[in-house]
Amino acid sequence: MGGVNRTKSGSGPTGANLLAVRSHNTALVLDLLRTAGAEGISRLELAERTGLTPQAVSKITARLREQGFAAEAGRRASTGGKPRTVLRLVPEAGHAVGVHLDRDELRAVLCDLTGAVVGEVRAGLDFGAGAESVVEAAAREVEGLVSGARASLLGMGVASPGPLDHTNGVLHRVTGFPEWDGFALRDALAGRLGIPVVVDKDTNAAALGLAVAGEGGSFAYLHLGTGLGAGLVIGGNVHRGARTGAGEFGHQVIQLDGPVCGCGGRGCIEALCLAAVGRGDLTEAARVLGVGAANLVGLLDIDQVLLGGRTVAAAPEVFVRGVAGVLAQRARREGALGGAVPVRVASGGVAEGAAQLMLAPVFGRADG
Repeated sequence: MGGVNRTKSGSGPTGANLLAVRSHNTALVLDLLRTAGAEGISRLELAERTGLTPQAVSKITARLREQGFAAEAGRRASTGGKPRTVLRLVPEAGHAVGVHLDRDELRAVLCDLTGAVVGEVRAGLDFGAGAESVVEAAAREVEGLVSGARASLLGMGVASPGPLDHTNGVLHRVTGFPEWDGFALRDALAGRLGIPVVVDKDTNAAALGLAVAGEGGSFAYLHLGTGLGAGLVIGGNVHRGARTGAGEFGHQVIQLDGPVCGCGGRGCIEALCLAAVGRGDLTEAARVLGVGAANLVGLLDIDQVLLGGRTVAAAPEVFVRGVAGVLAQRARREGALGGAVPVRVASGGVAEGAAQLMLAPVFGRADG
């Protein structure tokens, strides 16, 4: 069992009614309260920026205050008449759990409404031990993590290796673990814990977290750890594809008749990259990763490439330099307008992104 590091969340509402805050207009108001921060925002400003009538805003904010999601943040001088009361979001009024199920480790975080981590737990995990064992291990860790914030819990987002069906929360033939094919992970965890659960690929969850945190435009998040995958954000939204199949980056073939990959194919970029990591040649691993990144840039014309995962975190400069070098060569070869696509290490983690699977829709992001 991993050790739990909790931060008290303070007093919140007696319960978090998710349906009550998930209307479109309420989401608009909540998002503005969130972005306003501790300084707050007035009802008049809310009406101006949402296009809602002052009466509608007053009804929404009154309900949010009653439920504990909003509170007064003082008064602000007005250009005429009495000072305006400003409102702020109450971060501790709601929480979401984000869980990253890796092949050998579980990491879970408890986040408040702003996405700030207020509790965390790590534990070893054997993804090959079978679905029942993994579900029980995850549920046990989550129960310990949320014990002090159960009343304000909106639900849990789970990030898992793919491929999987995001809509129905069902895993497919996870690379190296085909026995998971068809397992309804979402329903199993929801039934075990009694809370709403959303399941997505680990890379998609991380990409969502980055987009919510302010990464704009179109980008690829490349995750190198026990496997290799990508999360794609196109025009500000996570691109999953019709069957959640987008981003299976690690299984593009770059060497015909190359080494066998865990997926059953040959010459996949994942197999080549992990083999280089295994023999300690991180420079070669970075170069291989760069070739795959260049393929993505050429195919999608994205604005930037973000790198993450434990292997990247262990040698960030090597991977940034290696991937950027391949992209620079491609840009010079093609005479790309504006030069090479920038490469840097991602600022967020997978578990934090998983929490956004539950939090983002509350603030009007449909791709959560």
